[in-house]
Amino acid sequence: MSSVYSTANVVIPDDAPTPTGYHILVVVPKVEEQTKGGIILPSDIKDKEDIASIVAKVVTLGNNCYPNEDHRFRGKAWCKVGDWVVLSKYVGHRFEYDGVEMRIINDDSVLAVIKDPTKISRANA
Repeated sequence: MSSVYSTANVVIPDDAPTPTGYHILVVVPKVEEQTKGGIILPSDIKDKEDIASIVAKVVTLGNNCYPNEDHRFRGKAWCKVGDWVVLSKYVGHRFEYDGVEMRIINDDSVLAVIKDPTKISRANA
């Protein structure tokens, strides 16, 4: 199954919230209404919970994310601002800000960093 969302439609408000402590602010891409060829996608395909909520773009890191080398992260950040990351479906606090779906997640909630989020799709259960 190909991706039904694109990275081009991810808009980050200039005044986005600033996460505190060990939290990360991520933005969730919007699901496309139709394919590039003009085919309108059925509503079950557009279900954000089942498709787009497993990837997000890192907007801001809190000031205590990925602390020093004595911590379990060993001083190496798992992600940085601008990275696309894979998340668990229900991780973090979900909200909309200025019409943009966002999440605040813990720094250890990042499962993977990916280069091309358009290649991600949810596996059939």
